[in-house]
Amino acid sequence: MSSAEGAELWVVRHGETEWSRDGRHTSTTDLPLTDVGELAAVSLATRLAEVEFDLVLTSPRRRARRTAELAGFPEAQVDEDLVEWGYGDYEGVTTAEIRETVPGWTVWTHPSPGGESADEVSVRLDRVVERTRRHGRSLVFAHGHSLRVLTARWLEQPADEGRFFKLDTSTISVLGFEREHPALLKWNS
Repeated sequence: MSSAEGAELWVVRHGETEWSRDGRHTSTTDLPLTDVGELAAVSLATRLAEVEFDLVLTSPRRRARRTAELAGFPEAQVDEDLVEWGYGDYEGVTTAEIRETVPGWTVWTHPSPGGESADEVSVRLDRVVERTRRHGRSLVFAHGHSLRVLTARWLEQPADEGRFFKLDTSTISVLGFEREHPALLKWNS
């Protein structure tokens, strides 16, 4: 990945959906925000209004696009690389349910049958890192696991390092640089 000292990447996880609230893995299922999720997304607008962005991207999923819209960015460009980690057969299933048949399962350490591997997720999110580093300040609206992988890749770490970055719905995090080194500037606020 190229270095672009001075670039910033602001990441926003979409607002709450029924499945995110209930801990169900959601990648391709295109759920709407809950009422709580809509209100939280609206509250992001005042926090982002005074910040100038050179590039604003969103996952194509309805929950991310709606969050972008309510946060004041209805013209965000759709970027297919920002979709959530593909969970395959585990779509709509909780970690506890998966662990009934696969003890100790996590998306970080075990395969998701019919879904994406960490390497596949890394490849597409590396493209987002490259794209956003060509701009001064970028903003992306996406999903929990994909944004955690994006963060790991921004920091030039393997995808599974994303396991260390708990990310709540409707939060803003900022990635940037400390001198020439990629750095985590603000997290989960």
